[in-house]
Amino acid sequence: MKNRGVVSVIGRDQKGIVARISTYLAGQNINIEDIEQRVVEGLFIMSMRVDLTDVSTTLDEVVLGLKRIGEEIGVEITMRLAGGRDRRRFAILVTKEPRCLEALLRDHRAGKLGGDPVVVLSNHEVLRSLAERAGIPFFWRDAEDKAAHEAFLVERIREHRADLVVLARYMRILSNEFIAKFPNRIINIHPSLLPYHPGANAYKQAWEEGVRVSGCTAHFATAELDAGPVILQDVFQIRVGEDTLEDVKAKGRALEGEVLSQAVELFLNDQLIVKDNKVIFRPGRLSE
Repeated sequence: MKNRGVVSVIGRDQKGIVARISTYLAGQNINIEDIEQRVVEGLFIMSMRVDLTDVSTTLDEVVLGLKRIGEEIGVEITMRLAGGRDRRRFAILVTKEPRCLEALLRDHRAGKLGGDPVVVLSNHEVLRSLAERAGIPFFWRDAEDKAAHEAFLVERIREHRADLVVLARYMRILSNEFIAKFPNRIINIHPSLLPYHPGANAYKQAWEEGVRVSGCTAHFATAELDAGPVILQDVFQIRVGEDTLEDVKAKGRALEGEVLSQAVELFLNDQLIVKDNKVIFRPGRLSE
């Protein structure tokens, strides 16, 4: 059986990147089976599937050689064995609204997520039974003391070795100190098409302004509220003069879990790159 790997490259676009890497791999008796590449706003992104069966040196030497080339030409080059990556782990933070948690648990059961929920954390006990029915540990602590609550969250997230933190309608504003501990590793769902209607009561803002299209946004949480890199968005129509505020909320809540789960799936499958406060998708076919 063939021993395959995936070489990933990201960095400023320039001439000769593919030639330099291909020449090095050929010198190590490594065959390139497939290549996907793209350039987005001057950023070069490439994935190579390679056959390592007849490699003439150790894999450690190959990895170090690729790293040296990357340092010389100013790009990041990594290699991993195809199918050899451990499943990623994610923590889910919730308050009282169940729909986003339900969507994540449903898609995990269906095998859609390339990782596993390892803990559900909250500032209320309301959703304990939902988590425990799925066999996931649930812990809560009230948030009256914000610093103590966030210390509790950090301890549990690290204890369960979570690679990602998912805010599944967690209705608390996290401190800059908390967010700094998990850079580009906190995904939030916001009930509007950011950058429009940030902050609280987003559906009410859209309804009162008479907009005809609203939606929800999955984005990375940053120190600036509702201003982190956007991952995915989806929309719904508002029938101005006919839909009540509750109608608008119902349409939005039906989308939130779907968009959040898709964003989590992209992260877990290593298909996201954050560059200059923007999310860029890696070439998809060779990511697994």
